Amino acid sequence: MNNKRFPVLVIFLFCAAGIAVFSFWPFSEQKPQEQRRTRIIVPSTADYADTDSPLSEYAIQEDGYSLKAPLDDGEFAITELTIDFDNDSIEEQIVVYRSLTDTENPVSLTLIDYDERSRTYRRLWNIPVAATMPGTVSLYTQDLLGDRSFCVIITGMNMQGEHTMTVFRENQQGDKNQPFIIIAGIQGGSITVQETERPPAYQQGIARGQPFVITTYGRDSESDNMMDRIEISYAFNPLKKIYEQSAITRVPGSQIEQRRLREILTGEPKIFEDFIYDLWYYISPEGTIDKSQYLYFDPVKREIIFFGDDIQQVFAWQNSNATRYGIYVSSQNISVTTLRRFLDIEMESLDSIRMRVFEDVKLKINLNASWDGLYRRAGDATRAPSQEKTVRPYIDAVYDSSLGRLRFRTSGEYELSSSGSVTKGRYAFFRINNQELLELRPEHNGVHNGAKKDNGENRLIYKLSSMEKSESLSLIRVRLGAVGVHELHEAPVILTKAQ
Repeated sequence: MNNKRFPVLVIFLFCAAGIAVFSFWPFSEQKPQEQRRTRIIVPSTADYADTDSPLSEYAIQEDGYSLKAPLDDGEFAITELTIDFDNDSIEEQIVVYRSLTDTENPVSLTLIDYDERSRTYRRLWNIPVAATMPGTVSLYTQDLLGDRSFCVIITGMNMQGEHTMTVFRENQQGDKNQPFIIIAGIQGGSITVQETERPPAYQQGIARGQPFVITTYGRDSESDNMMDRIEISYAFNPLKKIYEQSAITRVPGSQIEQRRLREILTGEPKIFEDFIYDLWYYISPEGTIDKSQYLYFDPVKREIIFFGDDIQQVFAWQNSNATRYGIYVSSQNISVTTLRRFLDIEMESLDSIRMRVFEDVKLKINLNASWDGLYRRAGDATRAPSQEKTVRPYIDAVYDSSLGRLRFRTSGEYELSSSGSVTKGRYAFFRINNQELLELRPEHNGVHNGAKKDNGENRLIYKLSSMEKSESLSLIRVRLGAVGVHELHEAPVILTKAQ
């Protein structure tokens, strides 16, 4: 009997020992694994926010961001980037933040990395950047040098109304006290990275690519004509390991009556906003008007409408900063709140503007239109573009539905009356990837179509289609993400035009 119990006892002891080992196994030593992602953080504190729009507040809620290590008191994150720089399966975090206590260098960059000794993330390094206006700051990485290394690029404006670009590269010496070194610090007019096509050998990882050139485009200070421009190119010097000035090109500008020019370029953003308040058509390099691509600036409703590649996008106009030649506008897509655009708009003549767009390159979305270039004012005779493929953002109509009576106003406001209660808010018709969509944004807390309000900003988005042989519309609830439109498989809502 005892012989039979002995094997059972041995097995029991082995199982108990195994349970004990797994119970006290130091899981904290495992390297943190996270899904690689990047986010834009829009500050919401009144003292430093670039806008008080509810869209910005929603962006914060949608991201649900949490830094891997806390900032100090009086420091607030502007934007952050999470990426594995050294391919060690542990992600580092680059954070651009604003310091309310440092008036000389209010915007800085910090590196947050995993510390093996303490088994926690901590801040390792801080350095100020050239940009000083938080609402204009953009952060991204790019292989500028063609060696497949990440260059950290921070763009933005300073208090003098100049564009700035600060470029960091990982320190090849492995100095932990200085993990990154500055290879470019440029300020002046509009700054652009001139991306050139690299050979297939680079794409296949066989050979290096050519470093990209950085250019600035601004006013020629040596000319009496305020519209004359100068383009300065900066190329990477592999011996000094920095970007240096390599070429200067002077571009003659239009002759404009100087008094009128000074009236518009006063340094007050609102005056230039009033100047561009209109419909603008794209001008091709050959000088022809392209009515399939246009912009509409509406500073009163604080909206910018982009139309191109049969896609209409509506952006909330968040903030304007005066430059020496126009304004720098930060905007946010009203539907995909993580999609932001920075517009550098300069006066080319009294009827034309030149624009360069800096998109959130951390977010890839299937929109192919390039918005850089020259635009001409449409004028009163051609105020409205061809509506053949366009979705009007606002209409004046009344519909009956299972939700109640829905009234759309040309002001962009709507009213939904149901069972004696009235819900008011903003709406917009728009188009993404040839799909017509409708967005309703109630202006107060409550329940709307079974959807509970979330912190005062609930966004209801529907895919829109017309019913055959009638004026009725079919609405299907959808959700927008960075990869497209997703149906929520809810019953459609039928809108029947009221008589």
